[in-house]
Amino acid sequence: MAFDGISMFHLSVPRLVFGADHFGTAGYELTVCAVEPGSLATSAGVPISVTEDLGAFESADTVVIPSWADRLEVPDELLDALRAAHRRGARIVGLCYGAHVIAAAGVADGREVTTHWDAAERLSRRYPAVQVRSDVLWTDLGDVITSAGTVASLDCCLHLVRHDHGATIAATVARHLVMAPHRDGSQAQFIAAPVSDNGSDDPIDAAMIWADLHLAETFDLDDWATHARVSRRTFTRRFRARTGESPGGWLLARRLDRARILLEGTDLSIDDVATSAGFGSAVALRSHFRIAFGTTPTRHRQQFAGVGAAVGTTLPSSPRD
Repeated sequence: MAFDGISMFHLSVPRLVFGADHFGTAGYELTVCAVEPGSLATSAGVPISVTEDLGAFESADTVVIPSWADRLEVPDELLDALRAAHRRGARIVGLCYGAHVIAAAGVADGREVTTHWDAAERLSRRYPAVQVRSDVLWTDLGDVITSAGTVASLDCCLHLVRHDHGATIAATVARHLVMAPHRDGSQAQFIAAPVSDNGSDDPIDAAMIWADLHLAETFDLDDWATHARVSRRTFTRRFRARTGESPGGWLLARRLDRARILLEGTDLSIDDVATSAGFGSAVALRSHFRIAFGTTPTRHRQQFAGVGAAVGTTLPSSPRD
């Protein structure tokens, strides 16, 4: 949904991700609509033309509100259309300040929404019925998904692709967009240490690449810190400052992502997938898989079987591929 004064970047994010040419016949149909169709201003000073009205919500599987402007009241007709779509079972997505519209509609009352850290306090004061998160990249409630601002909107949309089409296609889309294939929703919005231009000069960056190349091997935090040539305590502190998450959380997410790609794109047994992804046993893989995704490796394979071969994806061995 577009509105007068919308950011062109935020409007383009869903199209960049969902409109990528990697889905075959199982892709997405995208429609841009507005409360009042016609010529709309943008924050870039370049007008856009929208032909569809909110009737588009009536048949949509997913409704995306890409940001909002604090100064704007949310029109009643937009709130009514959003509530009707939610009751019908549509997935409601609010990117960045789009959580403002979702909170106004009441479809997330009593639950969490995520927004840009700069807007969190204002949103919380205005809509006390929702719990506002400003410390994570995105929140997925199943029926309502909200994200932090700017680049986190890309992460959130890529998360939806991963849910709908599997990790292999999501990794292909990420590679096409030249972005990280997976930043977990629980990762912090604010990262104190910037990403280095030259990974070889950053011991934490080098340690992350090394770990990604050795996912199948058994190593503990002390081994990892030794590879980074720092103490365990220093490594943990610098890793969190660098990535916004703990070393163990990052490593588990990478191993789960590797397992999903192997399940989707190979015929390896569950035991072999567990070994190749670094879980050691099928029992451990099943346990982590159920906690993270609410399903089993076998069911995941049945749902997304063959997508790796279908898109011609080479299984990634490192984040630099």
